[in-house]
Formats: sequence, C-alpha cells, structure tokens
Amino acid sequence: MCNFCCTFAGAMDFGRYDREDLQEALRVLREGGIIVYPTDTVWGIGCDATNEAAVAKIYALKQREDSKSMLVLLDSAAKLDYYVDVPETAEMLLGVQSTDRYTDRVQTELQDEDSKPLTLIYPNARHLAKNLIAEDGSIGIRITNEAFSKALCAQLKHPVVSTSANISGHPTAHFFHEIEEAILNGADYVCRFRREDETPHEPSSIIKVNADSTFVIIRE
Repeated sequence: MCNFCCTFAGAMDFGRYDREDLQEALRVLREGGIIVYPTDTVWGIGCDATNEAAVAKIYALKQREDSKSMLVLLDSAAKLDYYVDVPETAEMLLGVQSTDRYTDRVQTELQDEDSKPLTLIYPNARHLAKNLIAEDGSIGIRITNEAFSKALCAQLKHPVVSTSANISGHPTAHFFHEIEEAILNGADYVCRFRREDETPHEPSSIIKVNADSTFVIIRE
C-alpha cells in the first residue's frame, strides 16, 4: 500500500536521513517492491536492479515500453566490474570532475559531492535484470554521492534502478510536490527524506562509452 499519506516530520537536515525511512525503503526493495525516492538529480522511481519482476512494475507504472532501458545507481565505482565492462575511457571519466568538452585533455580536479553528476553507459551488462538492459547489451550507471540513495545501494548490496518519477512523456518532477499522484499511489513506498527540499539539482551528463574506449556524448 502506498505510503504517500505519511507525514513529513518537521524540518530536516538534508545531509541526514531518518534511519526508519531508509530501513522501510530497503524492506520494500528486498521484497520486490518499488519506491519513490530522492536521488542526486531529480526524484526517482526505484527497485532492486537485479529483480526482473520489480523492473517490470516500474515500466507498467510509468506506462513505458520495456524496450527502453533505465539507468541504475551504485554507491561505489569499485563494484562496476561485476556488472559491466569498464573501458579505459570510463575509468578516466570517473576519476575526474570534468574534461575539456570530454576530449582527451583531462583536468585534474577530483570528482566530489559538488560536481555535476555523471551517468556513463557501459558495454556488456551482466548480473542485472534482463529487462533493464538495452538491446545492444549496454546499461547506464551513475555512482551516487547523495546520502540517501548511496545508503540504499550500499545496504541493499545491489544496484538500484533510477528513473524519473513521472509517467512517460509527462514533465519531469524536479521536486517532491511536482510528482503526479498516479506515481505516488502506484509505488509500494514513498520515502520521507528531502520532501521539502527545493534545492535545484542539475541533470547528469550522459556519455556512452564503447568497448574500444570510443565514446559518444548523449547529454553534456
């Protein structure tokens, strides 16, 4: 049953999350449910990225064709090798805050919590729900530094699906109050963390990295 009716308990420190909120979200994910939760970009719909039935629930809720893959979040780049091939270009991009328009000249500033989120599309996805992977075998993965989503991935010990909390074709919900009731009512749990946060968040850059280390910029 949807928990949209849960009340937001006063002003929150957005760097800290309610442990009970996190544990309830984890319980739902482990049982094959779907959640609405805050990410390092916009509010998202999520599930255990290894659970094919749960992934199918998200496609149904978003009214989206399952031929369109969804990206996933991980809490650590050290876990990437288990799920995808990591070409040299991807390693380079993960190790820096930005590049000179993503050419071969790499700046030396390390990526931190204030840098723009980066989603990389990797080749040869594996150990993930089959209906999550693109037809060419690729998958988009972002390493999240946002407190709640990072804790979700770390404690679930699986990647978490992250797709925008809107019906396909409808406007993206940048803040909690913009999420459609159909999405909130269709989720098994709606997280309480950051519901009142209206801090603007940039969408992630998206780069597709091929097995031969060539790459294509999808979104800067």
